[in-house]
Amino acid sequence: MNREQAYQLTLDAIAKLQWNTALILEAKAVEAEKVRNWLLTHITNDTSVTQSERLGTSLQFHDHNVDLIDSLTKLCNGLNRSMKAIIEPDDGEAEGMGSMFGSMGEGDMDG
Repeated sequence: MNREQAYQLTLDAIAKLQWNTALILEAKAVEAEKVRNWLLTHITNDTSVTQSERLGTSLQFHDHNVDLIDSLTKLCNGLNRSMKAIIEPDDGEAEGMGSMFGSMGEGDMDG
C-alpha cells in the first residue's frame, strides 16, 4: 500500500467517525428531549421537598450532557488535526498530496 492509498483509507476512516459522531449527537438530542419531558412531569413540588433538590436532579442530567459534548469536541478536534496533516502536510509532502488530488477530477472530491 502506497502513501496515497494510506491517506485515502485514513480520510475514509475519518469520514466514518464523523458520521458516527453525528449519529451519537442525534441520539443524544432525542434522549435529552425525553429527559426534559420526564423532568417536567416527574419533578414537581410533590416529589421534591426543596428547590435545591429539584435543581440538583436537573444539574445531574445537564452535567452528563456537557461531559459528552466536551468529549465529542475533543474527538472532532483530533479528527480535524489528522485531516489537516493529510491534506496540508508541512514537510515537502504537499506536492505528493497535490498530485493525488490533482489527478482526481473536480467533481470527484465531492463524493
